[in-house]
Amino acid sequence: MRWFELTFLLVVGSIFFCLGWKIWKKKKISLIHDYHYKRVKDIDIKAYTAQIGKSHLIIGTGIILTGIIDFFTDTLFGWWVCGLTFCIGLVMIIYAQIKYNHGIF
Repeated sequence: MRWFELTFLLVVGSIFFCLGWKIWKKKKISLIHDYHYKRVKDIDIKAYTAQIGKSHLIIGTGIILTGIIDFFTDTLFGWWVCGLTFCIGLVMIIYAQIKYNHGIF
């Protein structure tokens, strides 16, 4: 069961990490649903994709660390890391949405 949890969390974390990297570095705004960026100005796309991409990187890193920590320990510390990084990433996403899209949706 520990191997399944590790594999699952590594795959999910890697997906978030790769999406974040593509959104941030390659400015692939099309990976985000269109209603999330329909009011983002063209001059703000670089800053918007950087903020959203970094938040996905943080969430993905937290998920990967959770899998690794839980594989080697029997504590809930890994899930605390996941919860903390998820909350940080979520706050960053909401901040970017409000700042650049002038609302969450």
